[in-house]
Amino acid sequence: MNMNLSKPINILLFFFTIGTLSAQEIITDRPDQTESSSTVPLKSLQIEAGIFFQRDNRTQANAYPSILWRYGIAANFELRLLTQFEINKPLNSSILNSGISDLQIGAKIQLFKRENVNTEIAFLSHILLPTAKSQITNSKFGIINKIAVSHSLTEKIGLGYNIGYDYFGTGSGNLTYSIALNVSLSDKISFYFEPYGEFSEYKNHFASFDTGFTYLLKDNLQFDISYGTGFNYTMSYFSTGFSWNISFLKKKL
Repeated sequence: MNMNLSKPINILLFFFTIGTLSAQEIITDRPDQTESSSTVPLKSLQIEAGIFFQRDNRTQANAYPSILWRYGIAANFELRLLTQFEINKPLNSSILNSGISDLQIGAKIQLFKRENVNTEIAFLSHILLPTAKSQITNSKFGIINKIAVSHSLTEKIGLGYNIGYDYFGTGSGNLTYSIALNVSLSDKISFYFEPYGEFSEYKNHFASFDTGFTYLLKDNLQFDISYGTGFNYTMSYFSTGFSWNISFLKKKL
């Protein structure tokens, strides 16, 4: 991938060297592809933002920033909005397309949570609105649906997986899957690795893999870095970002 990664990596390493923390509390939907089975706390806004660089055999696409806005309107229900400024360029071409991509509006509801069996289940859905210009979007309404399941295997190891269906206005749609294993290396740093992919139009299988680290600066502020690649097709990406939870509930004295 033709890009200078030294600046974002140096910024991330700076945050890795400061701050102290006793326990991890924030639960995020980035940086992996697997959506968490948890919703954000009641009356709290969680901002999950990052920059993203991806290249396949046809296009180089960058996003800076991509921001997921999550707001808890009930103990087990959140509203979601995804906004993203995207720049893409076909390979072997001087054409550069840029603009805000299609808005995604959605919700997540936690369906099941039992601490005695260490299992959570949630359902989330996003509607894609064709708000972007034609060079960025397919100009059609779409929908993204996922069932998210997670298990706490030990105090330091967690397993999450998603099964989903995406439809973008044409064809039969895509079946998606992801499986993420998360390992806490310390109170501050966690590591994950994840196979994921999709069956495009129910037949063409695109298999991928990614891995990354998260660093907890405070119990409501987390930084991340990740890298992914295609198994049976040409694709690679790099991403780095942060997640920040802001509570609007008054704390009891």
